[in-house]
Amino acid sequence: MSLWVGIMGRSRAALVASIVSLMLALIACGANAVSNAGQGSDVNSVPSSSGGAKVGVILPDTASSARYESFDRPLLEKAFRAEGLDADIQNALGDAQKFSILSDGMINSGVRVLVIDSLSSELGAAVAKKAQAAGIPTIDYDRLNLGGSSEYYVSFDNVRVGALQGQALVQAVGAKAGADIIEIEGSPTDNNATLLYQGQQSVLRPKYDSGQYKRIGTQRIPDWNNQQGGVVFEQFLTANGGKVDGVLAANDGMAGAVITVLKKTGLAGKVPVTGQDATPEALRAILRGDQYMTVFKPIAQEADVTAKLAAALAKGDKAAADAQVTATSQDSKGNRTVKSVLLAPALITKNNVKQVIDQGGVLVSKICVEDTRATCDQLGIK
Repeated sequence: MSLWVGIMGRSRAALVASIVSLMLALIACGANAVSNAGQGSDVNSVPSSSGGAKVGVILPDTASSARYESFDRPLLEKAFRAEGLDADIQNALGDAQKFSILSDGMINSGVRVLVIDSLSSELGAAVAKKAQAAGIPTIDYDRLNLGGSSEYYVSFDNVRVGALQGQALVQAVGAKAGADIIEIEGSPTDNNATLLYQGQQSVLRPKYDSGQYKRIGTQRIPDWNNQQGGVVFEQFLTANGGKVDGVLAANDGMAGAVITVLKKTGLAGKVPVTGQDATPEALRAILRGDQYMTVFKPIAQEADVTAKLAAALAKGDKAAADAQVTATSQDSKGNRTVKSVLLAPALITKNNVKQVIDQGGVLVSKICVEDTRATCDQLGIK
């Protein structure tokens, strides 16, 4: 009897030990799963394993344009890694409060440089002020924050982007007398939208003033909201009796919303629509004939310059940072001049879609799909 009890005691002890070991293993696995989930499994952050100086990057959203997650994020990650920097790249998902929370977290974590692509100038200026108070230099990425304090600004020549849109629309509409034009513009809180408009009007204003073209509606769309842009366009179109000869859409996302309305009214492919960002969706629309043009902005160049600037600033090397500067921009609200890098955009129509692919802007597989493959073959896109 005592022998049996001893055996049972040892068996029970072994069983308990096995259960404890199993629980510990499960806990370890769970912790590992949480750790892995926090490293790049969600859209908000991208880890870096470079081990270099830490740099914070906040992108604005995922809704206004496909570019931020499809292009900017991976290209920035690659560029920062090449400079030996540890980049914490996050996306505010269009939420101003989230943008502020992310920036506070990065500042408190001791990033050496903060790169901000803000939802509005007011928000960007407030974030830059906090960073400045903590001794952290900031770079305005893609959008200049009016009234801000960032010493450096990296973007494209946005006045030129707008001029390319205007030129392409004139090219497509031609000399048709009294042509009806609708303008769907970018966010009123985004300085880029103001610059785009300046460029557009440098081309279109003479047409309006002479009476050759008639602007039947123009509106800036808060937050570059694609859906709202489509609604506003449809309202203008309906008010004009369903007639339109050309649409100036400020970016590809809103161009897509406009095209959706044109399809409902049987006008898709008959009315030229502009855009910008050279997204895969827009390039496919161009190949189908639904969108007339887009503007290609080589984001790889923008990311590379930003990373080089950040690397210099992280070391406190202002001379090296200044060596990257190629232009200046005026902050009208802050009454200051900002050291800038303004890269050159390119006009893309059906005939030179291949240029975007050749420069690594998009993969062939993303644009040459079932309903565009024949056109791709004709244009030698393979």
